[in-house]
Amino acid sequence: MNGITLRRPDDWHVHLRDGAMLRMALPWTARTFGRAIVMPNLDPPVTTAVQAAAYRDRIRRVLPVGSGFEPLMTCFLTEETDPEDVAQGFAEGIVTAVKMYPARSTTNSAAGVTDIRRVYRVLERMQGVGIPLLIHGEVAD
Repeated sequence: MNGITLRRPDDWHVHLRDGAMLRMALPWTARTFGRAIVMPNLDPPVTTAVQAAAYRDRIRRVLPVGSGFEPLMTCFLTEETDPEDVAQGFAEGIVTAVKMYPARSTTNSAAGVTDIRRVYRVLERMQGVGIPLLIHGEVAD
């Protein structure tokens, strides 16, 4: 073999944002990638399955005609996240993964986790149904 051609790779970490930034960034992403894991750290963050579905709908409305791009939605893990909400969102095909940010570690992450013990119930439920946990690996202090 002399080479590999990736025709429609996936992007496993994309920030599309919202509004004008979404309209600017999405065509570039959709032209290159078939799917992308969409980061939930908007302002305010996407913390529930209902919010993820609404964000997915906003993305789909901005997609170039015929692109075939599929946004894979995530929920922002907070210490108030409802384990059943993310499990139901996953079962319904809305939520692909849950993203954990240390509080105040990056853009729009103030609502992030300050004490991992406060999200154990969510993590246990996610493990039980197979929801991937995506971790923002950055020290916040």
